[in-house]
Amino acid sequence: MEKIIKKEYAPGGKKRQEILDKAVRFILDPHYGTQNSKHAFLIQKVGLTDTEYLEALNKATNVSWKGEK
Repeated sequence: MEKIIKKEYAPGGKKRQEILDKAVRFILDPHYGTQNSKHAFLIQKVGLTDTEYLEALNKATNVSWKGEK
């Protein structure tokens, strides 16, 4: 059964930024596997666009990112 993203988390939604911030934390966490598997999950299951994924990856590699909790 395929899950559908709620409208507020979809591109253009009010809470989309939450998904993007969580994507950065997901990329940084080594417990979630290889970078390849993280990329596949975020694109195919979470619904990030290629641009959003690359921005999250850039933030994850940028030392000055302040969104980590």
